[in-house]
Amino acid sequence: MLVAANAMAVLVQYLSAKLSVVTGSTLPELLRARLGTKARLAYWGQAELVAAATDLAEVIGGAVALKLLFDTPLLVGGLVVGLVSLGLLMLQNRNGVRRFEAAVVALLLVIVVGFVSGVVLAPPDPAEAVEGLVPRFAGSETVLLAASMLGATVMPHAVYLHSAMARDHHGVVAAHRTRRVLGATRIDVLAALLVAGVVNISMLLLAASALRGVEGTDTLEGAHAAVATHLGTGAALLFAIGLLASGLASTSVGAYAGAVIMQGLLHVDVPLLVRRVVTLVPALVCLGVGVDPTRALVVSQVVLSFGIPFALVPLVALTSSRALMGAHVNRRGTHLAAVTAVALVVALNVALLWLTFTG
Repeated sequence: MLVAANAMAVLVQYLSAKLSVVTGSTLPELLRARLGTKARLAYWGQAELVAAATDLAEVIGGAVALKLLFDTPLLVGGLVVGLVSLGLLMLQNRNGVRRFEAAVVALLLVIVVGFVSGVVLAPPDPAEAVEGLVPRFAGSETVLLAASMLGATVMPHAVYLHSAMARDHHGVVAAHRTRRVLGATRIDVLAALLVAGVVNISMLLLAASALRGVEGTDTLEGAHAAVATHLGTGAALLFAIGLLASGLASTSVGAYAGAVIMQGLLHVDVPLLVRRVVTLVPALVCLGVGVDPTRALVVSQVVLSFGIPFALVPLVALTSSRALMGAHVNRRGTHLAAVTAVALVVALNVALLWLTFTG
């Protein structure tokens, strides 16, 4: 599932960047020009829900990491994560997108060390790892987890955000430079998602090999304890640090994505710091009332899975429009791959709904 989702994410994020490089507009801005008022508000509502689900997951994940590292109460940990993400967003406001990108990349390097170290210390059996590439489901719970993995990997909010960041990064691209910029963009997207894929797959391989048959690994706390028991406290420490870095990076990106969505679709500018404070509330409420953190993480990522088609369908349609993209319109193979990706996502979501309400 993760291998397929990462391949899909490479294609999707490239198309998002390509759209803004060629047109000079973000995906939300182009949708605003094509939707009526009611449709635009409805579309904005679901996109905001996706961004909020991202914030919820990452604040909770960061809070759990602080509890693992310092035994910090979850509610206090959520507040700390929110405050640090405010600092990252202030960096973006004052120094522009490049400093913000640099900060996120630095956190990404911490994530890589934190999550990949375990599989390096306890390498899986190669033959069994290859066998794990064969798709298999065993009931609604595994379909739920698959949808969660898909949402966490493809990340619809990042589709909206990437179109804005690509434009801000490259500015207005002259016609004679477009093809060269798109070539560089392909390399950037492939490299970034290759790293992300390695991290995600490493975590699964670690759980499937070193922690096989260990009780309690269906929660973050249980997984951390199992890593400490079977791989040592050093590996457990790196795991918790990686989880914290992931929460800090992603929650800042979620707030930034929400601002891009609102500005593009509604032409309403809400300061990033105000958005951060408002979107922090649902996560703190969940932590305060004692919602199971791991279950909340899984469900929030399923929400992202259901948001993917809303981002992908218009993205594929726009990048396949010769009137809009000119010579850079999607080639037939690219269009077919993108349509196939959308169909697979919809099929998975429909299967999850069917199993949930009929099982």
